[in-house]
Amino acid sequence: MPDEIRESLPKSVQEKWVLQLCHGYGMPFHDVARQYAALFAGTEYKVCTVFLTGKKNEQVAKFVGSDDVVFLENTSKDIRGLKLKQIRQVRELCSKRHYEFCIAHRFKSVYIATHVANLFVMGVQHAFGGYQRWGRKFYIQRQKKNLALMGVSNAVRDDIRSCLPKFPQENIVTLYNRIDIQQQKSGLLDREEARRELNLPDDAFVFANVGRLHPDKDQSTLLKAFADVSKKYPKALLVIVGKGRLEESLKAEAKALGIEEQTRFTGVVPEASKYFQAFDGYILTSDHEPFGMVLLEAMLAGLPIAACNTGGASEVVCNTGITFELGDFAELARAMEKILNITDEERRVAAQAMEQRLISHFSDEAVREAFWQLPFVQPFSG
Repeated sequence: MPDEIRESLPKSVQEKWVLQLCHGYGMPFHDVARQYAALFAGTEYKVCTVFLTGKKNEQVAKFVGSDDVVFLENTSKDIRGLKLKQIRQVRELCSKRHYEFCIAHRFKSVYIATHVANLFVMGVQHAFGGYQRWGRKFYIQRQKKNLALMGVSNAVRDDIRSCLPKFPQENIVTLYNRIDIQQQKSGLLDREEARRELNLPDDAFVFANVGRLHPDKDQSTLLKAFADVSKKYPKALLVIVGKGRLEESLKAEAKALGIEEQTRFTGVVPEASKYFQAFDGYILTSDHEPFGMVLLEAMLAGLPIAACNTGGASEVVCNTGITFELGDFAELARAMEKILNITDEERRVAAQAMEQRLISHFSDEAVREAFWQLPFVQPFSG
């Protein structure tokens, strides 16, 4: 809306609004909504966050930090197929308030938002393979004049570009996930309390892995590597936090490897990141992790990190951690031994480097600055 027209309208109509459209607020997307709402802190924009699925939740509404939060209360089943109902719902919202542009998370939200006439959409892709399907490629190509796409890492961005070679490549960019550094720090339990809550011995050297027990997370490689390490370091302990369909098979593998007593499967731990100071090292074995928010949480806690070098994980840790080849348990075992033998001074220096990287690349402030420099965002910054 041109400024001269805006200034002639009532104040309520003059306000600049951004629509944020989210599939739902299940973990981790309630924090994703917060991250994107935070892009507009200190600006003239107000943010309306809309959740397509999920019952109305006042706690979520407060957490995401938006000026308005709408729960459309669809079910996952509702948003299959052509999504005609949801398109009508979003069009109705847009008829009641003018939105300068929309940030839409994942393809279904992008699809719905691009059915609103004259609404510029910035689609965020959080995983690999989102645009591999022929139908999606065809649809997105037709929307290119009023659409830009953002990947949460360079790896995801490059995946989108390879899937959409005819889409303007300059409008497929990276915008990293981020963390509220001060808020997260204030929630960390100290080492003694965190170990007590997790029932971990004081004198153990504890490696941790947090995530779904799923083939994509490749905890099997972690178990094999730890089996090698534990032979030399009997006080080493491995804690795997999470649940999933591989739980029983991973437990059986730990038993077969002779590390059953040194491996703890905790199941899901609510707000797991606040316990990270209970650990001495963090290991990420995931196969093509799109980004790895858990790495930011480990970095914030100052944990030495070893991460698989596929996907976006190596971008996150960069030179502040150790990377290894996917599935190479011998290389991972060597990395874990390096972490075991790190000196207090080396740990301190590494923690400082990780915090600096968080501030410069993955803080709300750093990503906010990067967002407003994006070429398709700059027309809205005046």
